[in-house]
Amino acid sequence: MKEVILAIETSCDDTSAAIAIDGIVKSNIIISQGIHSKHGGVVPEISSREHQKNIILVVKEALRSAKIQKNDLNAISFTVGPGLLGSLLVGCSFAKSLSFALNIPLIGVDHMKAHVLSNFIDEPIPNFPFICLTVSGGHTQLVLVKDFLNMDIIGETLDDAVGEAFDKSAKILGIEYPGGPIIDKISKNGDPLKYKFSKPRISDLNFSFSGIKTSILYFVKSEMEKDPMFVEKNLNDIAASIQYSLVEILKEKLIKAANKYKISNIAIAGGVSANSLLRKEIDKLKSIYNWKTFIPKTEYCTDNAAMIAIAAHYYIKEKMFDDINICPNPRLNF
Repeated sequence: MKEVILAIETSCDDTSAAIAIDGIVKSNIIISQGIHSKHGGVVPEISSREHQKNIILVVKEALRSAKIQKNDLNAISFTVGPGLLGSLLVGCSFAKSLSFALNIPLIGVDHMKAHVLSNFIDEPIPNFPFICLTVSGGHTQLVLVKDFLNMDIIGETLDDAVGEAFDKSAKILGIEYPGGPIIDKISKNGDPLKYKFSKPRISDLNFSFSGIKTSILYFVKSEMEKDPMFVEKNLNDIAASIQYSLVEILKEKLIKAANKYKISNIAIAGGVSANSLLRKEIDKLKSIYNWKTFIPKTEYCTDNAAMIAIAAHYYIKEKMFDDINICPNPRLNF
């Protein structure tokens, strides 16, 4: 019998549903919540309400696109955490209801493990062990991946995630939310070496982005006092310099981790792995250090249900199912 999984992802502000058949993604539908841009960031209450409006739409479209009926499903998976509690509850409640109604197994998936496993959606796929740099709006982690579900965090941020650093830097520059992708876009026309920002002094594999964020804030304030038009005149160069500095921090820790664990299989995952400079720099490191590198398609970098579906495929292999009493865990940390 074919394994037909419906996956649901509602951890933050993207409502997504996907279908995977025998570990192959057949559809991946995402509705993004543009409403948050006017608030300068994700508003949890609004996010959960938007999920309620969108979840039936994405599930119906995922089924239609994959050319299957709901009665063809034999498992349903959803993001159990980490994430925003209200948003997680929408996906969890829907999945539990459908699991109960169809009498099919229920699988709560760790969102961060799913990001790592997004590298197994398409060929080529990494061999074990590998190191995955997982970078998103809420997390920055170096993960030692020994098997599909056997992972250890070997480094993580002590404060802000790199995605937050991008978005907060964008806010300082007057760029609307989400600022990371806009900084990436305008950086292409700027000089990445024009301005320097302080780097964290942390000797181990952990990250810190609060210091560089403060450095950027004080730099912009200082220059604006001299010339109120400073940001407007130099926006591309400032953005490029910020992006370069943040990517350099990521690169330095990744190189250090690869050397420490003597691993040459390197992957990246998470929303910030869609950043064009990071992807280019990882490709350069591939040649310098003779790494084998793995980068998901852009559509599988940001929050999406395809990665939940592929993770659920491996949960099923390990017979890791949940009962109807499972509850979301917004602070889940493997």
